[in-house]
Amino acid sequence: MIKKRTRLLLAALGMAAALGLAQEVVEEIVAIVNDEVITLSHYKREYDSRVQTARAQLQGAELDKYMESLKPGLMDAMITDMLLLQMAKEKNYNVADQVKSTIENIKKENNLSSDDDLKRALQAQGLEWDPWLKQLEEMIMQRIVVDTEVNRSIVLDDSEIVDFYKKHKAEFVEPEEYKIRAVYLSAVDADAAALETKKKEIEDKIKAGANFEEISGTFSDEPLKESKGDLGTMKKGQLDPTLQQALDKMKKGEVSPWVRAKNGWYLMKTEDKKDSRQLEFEEARKTIENRLFGEKQALKLNEFLVNLKKKSFIKILKPNPLGADK
Repeated sequence: MIKKRTRLLLAALGMAAALGLAQEVVEEIVAIVNDEVITLSHYKREYDSRVQTARAQLQGAELDKYMESLKPGLMDAMITDMLLLQMAKEKNYNVADQVKSTIENIKKENNLSSDDDLKRALQAQGLEWDPWLKQLEEMIMQRIVVDTEVNRSIVLDDSEIVDFYKKHKAEFVEPEEYKIRAVYLSAVDADAAALETKKKEIEDKIKAGANFEEISGTFSDEPLKESKGDLGTMKKGQLDPTLQQALDKMKKGEVSPWVRAKNGWYLMKTEDKKDSRQLEFEEARKTIENRLFGEKQALKLNEFLVNLKKKSFIKILKPNPLGADK
């Protein structure tokens, strides 16, 4: 079984090769990019591929927002991809090693021992090996163009990294962290009187010195019964707000009063608690570098693509190929 994050990569690379093969293909040209064309069937396959990939990754408002932006930006995205690939071919990039390395990583992540195993996994998702491999190669070629023409020209000075840290120190505060164990009693369909009796019994046993972990394992309802109430380690803000309010008042080793959350009652114990702290510059440095690099990359990439398009012959014959059909 291929892991989810790899399934998304495979879908993004190969869905276009699997969709629409049984449909009648209308080879209408919708755009010309230098000496190549984008056909209506190509455009439709790309649209369907991105829709399928988005539905695998997004849901709700995020999916709706993506779908609204897909059609207006798809033509430009396809033209950009084609231009990057054309430049890569002009420069005769050899990506055989990168393709091999990527395939090996995919197999390793998914415990696949051979290319044949990977081929079978792809086939199970409706993807054919040769088209998928071709798209993987093209994606790597496009990435190398961006690395060579854009990323290598980006320089970060120590002074701007330090200056960013000084001006944004509040962004680099590690929140409080708790290791929590709890007794949980479900309030769903529970008899109120019986529930109060059980809460009182648990309180009395804990006050008498009973082991909190054992109490939780004995009295908790699922899903905390089996784990003996272990909620793991959480940072401030990750818990239900009602539980968070109770934790804010607690010290390490303390037990809370009963707290009513949406799904039931909790009696919590903070087995460990770490105060919030300001990250030192060296701890925040990598995050700052990535952020500044990303900001500069976005500007330089846009500048590069604008210039590339100016030097290219681009003619869009049908700006909205799908019309109101989708």
